[in-house]
Amino acid sequence: MDYTQALWLYTILVFGIIVVPGMDMFYVLANALTGGQGLAMSALSGIMLGGAVHTLFGALAVGILTQLPTLLFQVMILAGALYMAWIGYTLVQSAITVDGVAKSRIRSGWVAFRQGTITCLLNPKAYLFVLAVFPQFMRPEYGPIWSQALALGVITVLMQGGIYGALALGAGRARDTLVGNPAATIWIGRSAGALFILVAALTAWHGLTMTANA
Repeated sequence: MDYTQALWLYTILVFGIIVVPGMDMFYVLANALTGGQGLAMSALSGIMLGGAVHTLFGALAVGILTQLPTLLFQVMILAGALYMAWIGYTLVQSAITVDGVAKSRIRSGWVAFRQGTITCLLNPKAYLFVLAVFPQFMRPEYGPIWSQALALGVITVLMQGGIYGALALGAGRARDTLVGNPAATIWIGRSAGALFILVAALTAWHGLTMTANA
């Protein structure tokens, strides 16, 4: 897999995880429905900042991992593949529905931004995600780690902005769609799960091939 293919695969993977209804999506919708588009955009900006911090954390972690012995790095790749497979399995088995979006008590754009950032940063699954995924897409043969991290960070933040921003701009219709089509949200989650399992399989194959060639 060359670098361009890796970036495309990462883009598809990030789209799959962000489009699944979750805490960040509901937070943006809640602010849009109760405070308007301006408040929703403030909340979204905070979430995007949190996504950028997650990228920095992932880059630092990969920088440390690449200094480990080759065999241990390969073990980390396989462990990450197993974790992605577990995420995929839980999504495939889940039945994600949206019964309603809780109302927000936000009173200002600054508070919405701050709480959006904190909400994103305090999500432990996000850190596990970057620890599992980033080593699959950031490798020494692709060039400087910092430039790879920048590319993944831009993709992540733009994907957050595109998906959540579209929901914020059409909040009423987006909420009705999520609440009124439970089968659709279930299949969104399960499709994302299948995507995770596929990527995990590809990653595991790459890791095993590296081990075999060592």
